[in-house]
Amino acid sequence: MRGYFGIGVEGLSKPMNAGNLFRSAQAFGASFIFTIAGAYTRAALSDTGHAPERLPLHEFPDVASLTLPAGCQLVGVELLDEATELPSFRHPLRAAYVLGRERGSLSPDLLARCQHVVRIPTRFCINVSVAGAIVMYDRLLNYGRFAERPMTTLAKPEPLAPHVHGQPPRRERPAGAAVE
Repeated sequence: MRGYFGIGVEGLSKPMNAGNLFRSAQAFGASFIFTIAGAYTRAALSDTGHAPERLPLHEFPDVASLTLPAGCQLVGVELLDEATELPSFRHPLRAAYVLGRERGSLSPDLLARCQHVVRIPTRFCINVSVAGAIVMYDRLLNYGRFAERPMTTLAKPEPLAPHVHGQPPRRERPAGAAVE
């Protein structure tokens, strides 16, 4: 898998959702997790994988405090008509995905900071931890190396050919150069 990603949520209040999102982030290979104005307690997390102990967890008190690594693009996940549908979205190599609170949306201040806004093409909003898992799975499909899907349900996928590394580059010595 190339690049890196983090995932977080603004205004999260339910520890079960936080735990599920964090555990999914750990399973999908996130580099970090974060919250913005979270209103939950770590002790109440439902995360059996203990992701906050294994991944950096950044807790920002507000949108203005949010900092990301240099070159990391902020991708909002929101059910907006003008958002790019997730199946048509090319994920940035370095990304931080942010989801909105339960029973709410991303704040206007946070939306203004997003370089991209994507939507999962559903008829209505889904659970925040489920939405996060869908986004991370789509990223995995985008950057992972998988065999093509077969044309029929009865066919088996053709295995990928093993990756072949090229020969190391050869450097030619200039004529007359001393050999060390």
